[in-house]
This record gives sequence, C-alpha cells and structure tokens, in this order.
Amino acid sequence: MAKTLITAALPYVNSYIHLGHLAGAYLPADMYARFLRLTGREVLFVCGSDEHGVAITISAEKEKTTPQAIIDKYHPMNEQAFAGFGMSFDIYSRTSLPTHHDTAKEFFKDWLNKGLLIEKEEPQFFDETANMFLPDRYVEGICPNCKKDGARGDQCDSCGATYEQTALISPKSVISGKSPIVKSTKHWYFKMGEFQDQLEEYIESHSKDWKDHVLQQSRSWLKQGLNDRAATRDMKWGIQVPVDGADGKVIYVWFEAVLGYISATKHWAQNNGLDEHAWKDWWSDPKGEDRNYVAFLGKDNIVFHTLIFPMLLMSKGEMILPQYVPANEFLNFEGKKFSKSKNWGIFLRDYQQDFPGESNADILRYALATNLPETKDSDFTWKDFQARNNNELAAIFGNFINRVVVLTNKYYEGVIPESTVDLNDAYEPLRKLVKELTDNLDAFSFKSASNAFIEIASYGNIFFQEKEPWKLWKEDPD
Repeated sequence: MAKTLITAALPYVNSYIHLGHLAGAYLPADMYARFLRLTGREVLFVCGSDEHGVAITISAEKEKTTPQAIIDKYHPMNEQAFAGFGMSFDIYSRTSLPTHHDTAKEFFKDWLNKGLLIEKEEPQFFDETANMFLPDRYVEGICPNCKKDGARGDQCDSCGATYEQTALISPKSVISGKSPIVKSTKHWYFKMGEFQDQLEEYIESHSKDWKDHVLQQSRSWLKQGLNDRAATRDMKWGIQVPVDGADGKVIYVWFEAVLGYISATKHWAQNNGLDEHAWKDWWSDPKGEDRNYVAFLGKDNIVFHTLIFPMLLMSKGEMILPQYVPANEFLNFEGKKFSKSKNWGIFLRDYQQDFPGESNADILRYALATNLPETKDSDFTWKDFQARNNNELAAIFGNFINRVVVLTNKYYEGVIPESTVDLNDAYEPLRKLVKELTDNLDAFSFKSASNAFIEIASYGNIFFQEKEPWKLWKEDPD
C-alpha cells in the first residue's frame, strides 16, 4: 500500500513556538500532509517536543525551577497552540516518555554491540566555581572560524560552523561568568567515518531533486570528512547512558533527539491499540511496496536530517531514509531574525490570545503560506499581514464567496446541485472546461486571463452543469 511518513523537526520545549518555526517546518509539513490525504494516500504525520539538552536546563535556571517543570509547562502549551493553528499531526509526542528513553537506549546498546562506539578521554571545559563540566551551551566565546563573539561551545550561530568545544576563543562559563579550566573526562564517540561512503552515495542520489542549500551543507560536512563524534555528555538531565560506570553521563541530544521520530511512531501505535511492531510498517522499506519519507525542518537542522539521522538509520539496517528534506530558509520579523532568547518575534500563543478563533488561525496560515522562505529568507511584517488580509482575503476571496452564494441562490434556489461528473474522472472535464473558457475570453468583460480564472472558480458547480457558462455572465452581468 502507498504510504508516506512525514516528520516535522522536534521543537525545543524551552519556550513558546513562534511564527519563524511555523514557516520553517510546521506549516509546510501540514500543507503537504493535507494534500496527500486528499489524494487518497495513507499518511502518518509525526512530531513532538524535544525535551532534553542544555537549552532546557538553562531555561530552568533562568526561571529558577527544574528541567522537568520547564518541559511540563511548555509542552502542553505548545501542543495546544499547534492544535489551535490547525496542525493535523497524527501524534504530537515528547522525548521524556519512557518509550523514547527505551528506544534511545536500545539504539545505544546496538551501537556498542556493533562496535560503532569507542571510549575516549577528552579535554572539556570545567567550571571550578560551579564544580561542573560545561556542556556546549554552558560556555560562550569567540568563534574560531568567523571570529564573532557570542558563539556557543559547539556551534556558531553567525556562520554556522561547528567545532570542538576547546577550540572556542576566550571562553566564559554561562553559569559563573568566569573563564573555565580544561579538564579530562571520558565519553563514547560514534564512528561516523565508517558511514562516509554510504552517506556520500545517499546525498548524491538526490543531487537533482533536493534544494541546493540542503545539498551544499551536506556536501560541506562530507568534504571535511566525517570524524568520530561524541555521543555522550556530562549532564544530569537527559537519557542516562545504559552502561555500567557511566553515572552522570547522558546520550548526547544530537544523537538522541532525532530518534524521537521513531519513538513518536511507537507512541502513535500504542495510542491506537496497534501491535507493538506496527511502527515498523512505516520505517521499514518492504520490497515492491510504495514507501516515502519526507522530513520537514529549518535550515539550521539540515545535517541532523541528511547525515546524522540517516547514519543512525543505516546503522540499524533495513530502515527507510528521508527521500526528501525540504528545509526552508529563515522567516525574519520586521527585518530581524526571530529569537527566543532575545524575545524578538511573534509567539503563536500571543497571536492566538490577541486574535482568537479558527478564522484568525486560517488568516495567519494564509499569510505565512504566501510568504514561505522556501529558497531564501523572507520577512514577516504587520503591514504585509494587514494588506493580505484586507486586499486578498476580505476583498478578492470575500468577493468570490459572495458571488458563489448570490449565483447559487439566483439560479439554483439556494441549493447546491449535485454534480453530474464522476469525481474519479473530474480532472479531465475540468481541463477541457478551462480550455473552452480560455478560448472564449472575448465573451467575458475581463481585462486579463488571471481575472478570468477567478471567475471560473466563482461559478463553482455551474461549470459541471453548463457547457457554455460564459453565456450566463454575458446575458446577466449582475
């Protein structure tokens, strides 16, 4: 049976969802899922909250509470906001669930058994005042690549470069504000290099159908060569490493979070009373059966979904890989980048409080859909939002609805006539009808073909009843 698995990047649950998130991953994924369902294809659309990692613990410290309290606060709020926005998730899960912990530990043990993990002693920043090792977001400094200040311990938001923590210039602890020392610690590293050839073949197999920036980011990593990468971190919050003697160490969120798509599918199967192995029907690739997997995300998550997650799926064997990764660029707000940490942007929850109701949700969906950052960054402004609402929805679309209602009442006594067209063959008569109408544009009082097609839509079911509907317009222009 034809099936399509759709995933939308798991949002960090350390704050509220903003419009940049919606335009980057969630609205495009929802539109695609809805379209496929309308065509009769079986779809499973999964998402959920990413509830581990340093971002959660930092938020907990800022709000003077616990990581558990943070995720229990923001997860239901974001889930509710998504629902109010009309997101048609089949499941909105969370990575704090036992199902996810078990899934991540199962994968980790499998990596150990297959010899894909290696223990290493590594230097890491240590805050003597706080008496703790500093995970990546707990240390900031100058990027070793672009030399911009404010870079995190593992990645620079300015240039996108990733690096080893100790390469950071002039590091400062986020906890104490002091310069950390370098101290040795033990971690398990994943042998990414063993998948270099497979990943290169995978990426190049999509050289003609993936977006250029998706290909280029992936190729850039591969060109540098895939080295061993730490799969564990010194933290208390997260999924504990399932190995004796690994107290105080968790599975690195880079490796663990993407497995949330699989655990979410398991969660969906449990909720629907399905067999415990039902999730595999979406993640395996049976020969002779039509299976697709499309992963929606923003451009800051590309390599996690084109290299790291496919690598983990390859390590398991016989699992389907993303066929398409339609990563969007960024949506900015009034000329500046959306930022949760800087409190700049429009949070979905705030919009829904100021503009409640389904109709206002649809207005926002339309405004974002017409301005998606598919190939380059786009900008959301209140002025543009107002213009689209007033000029396009209220004026053009509103007039369309009014005309349909008026004509239905005038010619059909307010009752929509049953179509005489077999819906299974509807496309062919519609194509013929459009050609017939465009060949007779002179019968309309329109100045452009675009206006003519608006009128075509306005007549609705009349087109399936009348062979020459333009005569109605010509005879009765009102």
